[in-house]
Amino acid sequence: MKDDFIFGLRPVIEAIEAGKTIDKIFVQNALQGPIYAELKAILAKNKIRPNYVPVEKLNRFTRKNHQGVVAFISDVPFHKVEDIVPQLFEEGKTPFLLILDRLTDVRNFGAICRTAECVGIDAVIIPEKGAAPINSDAIKTSAGALYNIKICKENNLAHTVDFLQQSGISVYAASEKAQKLIYDVNFTEPCAIVMGNEETGISKEVLHHSDEKIKLPIEGKTQSLNVSVACGAILYEAVRQKMTVIPNS
Repeated sequence: MKDDFIFGLRPVIEAIEAGKTIDKIFVQNALQGPIYAELKAILAKNKIRPNYVPVEKLNRFTRKNHQGVVAFISDVPFHKVEDIVPQLFEEGKTPFLLILDRLTDVRNFGAICRTAECVGIDAVIIPEKGAAPINSDAIKTSAGALYNIKICKENNLAHTVDFLQQSGISVYAASEKAQKLIYDVNFTEPCAIVMGNEETGISKEVLHHSDEKIKLPIEGKTQSLNVSVACGAILYEAVRQKMTVIPNS
């Protein structure tokens, strides 16, 4: 973790001005002062949303003089989905996207991104808050795939789902409570697949906005799969379908 974060008002300001990608930034509640005002303006200018937390949380990151600010740095750049989608259509591609709703386990995230890059996912979409940090552990678990796949960080996933649908992209939410199996869905058209949190699954709001709920068949007594394994199975069904499509003559 030490290599992934910086602390102190001036070091964080300088990192942002140097073009470093901020994964997450934590600011002490009720922080005041002219240098913080400068930081606050820079955060607003760069559309970086801080997480306001009690000082005790910052002290868990470091016992050194953090001055009320701790920022986690990512070597991976972030993109916006509203920039990615038009570009894909302009290039004549069929958008193939993955949405990870509040996935918090770094190793699951890294493993999923590794699979996503292997199957040709155009972008992985994550929320600004409540997502696993994109740190050295995530990059290592992804076997470096995070350097080769676009990551979109969005403030509101439900709004993102709406945008995708308005762009002609179907959104399929993986849920154990679904009636439709993944084999009954057409993944050859523009689509996005949503995978949920390891414990609570997909949020109700995102689930409500999705076009359809889909599931994997479960034949054994264990009624759920690890999210990384489940995601891999769904993505490779999509790949199978894409490989069996007969091109128009």
